[in-house]
Amino acid sequence: MATVPLKLIKLNDQEVAEALELQVRESGSRHAGGIRNRLTGIPSPSHVGTASYMASMGAALVLPESRYYRDEQVIDALDRAADYMLRKQHADGTISLGSTNFHSPPDTGFVVNGFVQLVRLLAAADDERIRAIADKLRLFLERTIPAMLTGGCHTPNHRWVMTAALASLYDLFGMEELVRRADEWLAEGMDCTLDGEWTERSNGIYNTVSDIMLFYAATYLRRPHLLDYVRRNLKMMRYLLHANGEVVTDYSGRQDYGVVHDLSGYYLVLRVMASLDRDPLLATMHDLALEKLTDLGPVNHHALLGSLIFPAQLEDVAREPLPDEYAVILNEHHPVERDLERMKQVGHHGQIEHSSMHTSFGAPVARVRKGRTSATVMARNASFFSLHHGEVKLLGVQIGSLFMPGVVEMHSLRRTTDGYELGARLEKGYIGPIPAEHLGQSGAAEVSPWYLLPHQHRPRTHVQQHRVTVKIRQQDTLWEIEAASDEPEDVLTQISFFFPRGCSISGEGLVAGEGQVKLWTGGSILCESGKDRMEIMDGQQDHLLWEIRHAESPRGVQTLKVNLLTPFTKTFRIRLY
Repeated sequence: MATVPLKLIKLNDQEVAEALELQVRESGSRHAGGIRNRLTGIPSPSHVGTASYMASMGAALVLPESRYYRDEQVIDALDRAADYMLRKQHADGTISLGSTNFHSPPDTGFVVNGFVQLVRLLAAADDERIRAIADKLRLFLERTIPAMLTGGCHTPNHRWVMTAALASLYDLFGMEELVRRADEWLAEGMDCTLDGEWTERSNGIYNTVSDIMLFYAATYLRRPHLLDYVRRNLKMMRYLLHANGEVVTDYSGRQDYGVVHDLSGYYLVLRVMASLDRDPLLATMHDLALEKLTDLGPVNHHALLGSLIFPAQLEDVAREPLPDEYAVILNEHHPVERDLERMKQVGHHGQIEHSSMHTSFGAPVARVRKGRTSATVMARNASFFSLHHGEVKLLGVQIGSLFMPGVVEMHSLRRTTDGYELGARLEKGYIGPIPAEHLGQSGAAEVSPWYLLPHQHRPRTHVQQHRVTVKIRQQDTLWEIEAASDEPEDVLTQISFFFPRGCSISGEGLVAGEGQVKLWTGGSILCESGKDRMEIMDGQQDHLLWEIRHAESPRGVQTLKVNLLTPFTKTFRIRLY
């Protein structure tokens, strides 16, 4: 049995206790054996639901250090949960997530990746009752094979979930067709920049999914080159940590956008990779992940189960301090503009069913750290700047414009002699009548629906351009944000500053609106949290609009809005104390 940190076993025992409390014990219930979700009160067979609790129960049963080692009640509970999973499995071999995603191959794939590990753990137990549960889970896994061989995905990371599931099943059942299907997914190539960023730019959640899934695939398919992409991402993460250990989520393309996360979700992949590579930096990140860990994770990425199945030895690996002073641009040389131009020639016209294009992939991100101060400058994101200083945080700065109503995303980011410059160019015009040679019979019909007309042939007229630039400068504890736009004239513009609700904001020229929104009409403001302070100068009010269409403030934050009118060159100074 692999040696694992005592902290994992204690956390696992807590989750087993919770599972016993929340399990549906009524034999006549359609949810019998399932583990209730505390929010909905309804069990789910998903990787984050009943299946996750099953990983905890299975690990506890085989660990002598657990207070539930060979516990009769837990054996019975795990057996009931296995029956629940078999009942909830659809005839096509899939499960449904519950919150969304019905008859879902990728959500089934998440469970497969965890259950293959759980089967191996339980099948090796010296208790016949525990081995019998492994047989039930093996049946569940066998039933998933048709769906894994034919099923598709929603998101880019789902491809590697499916690949890993196919590889895991291959390791258990030895069917070559599983490898052939995995190769079909792998043939699409890796969506990871040279600096290590995955498509979804999700440092809080989906990085960890792609990383651990490719570890599984590399292991079971014996494709060690797949680990190179895992290494890239993990090495990138050294630059995406604030001073307090929080992960930078300010530009995520998924639900972790702006949400507090730490390295704990990376624990398992850091553990196995640090051990494999004998890497001092990854070992240090592993230690930080273990320190922050309060939840063992879903069945496919369960910290204790994975640690038992993939033994690691880190005690003799040296440690390397994480950098706390740097100024880097991630993806600085990634050809994002070239790729977006090439996209026009692919043929899908920017449309994809049941998914998203994620066109911000590979956009540059500047990261600046100096001790307790941590700043992020972002292109192709709703917010272009964030600044953390100890406990005080400026979560984001956003420009909204009525030129093309909504948020102005900066398209470019480059270094300057004293900082960074971002730029955006928006184009808008009108469309003329369709030339007669392209109309065919559409216009001659008694009724001519707009959506049936060949709009691609309309000539453009009166095309205008709207340029916005932002310069970010820093000198010691003073930061400057200079925003400028010259034409067209009289474009109503709004620069919004986002702060956490727990931050105390005071100052001049603040006009309260609905909720946590204020207009900042002039003077300076002070944001305070704990012993740290951030002073921002100078507000302004060129118009009275409270909200730019399609540029609404995020939920759960305090927002200060500065109203500007083109042409303008406006400088905000931020001083840290």
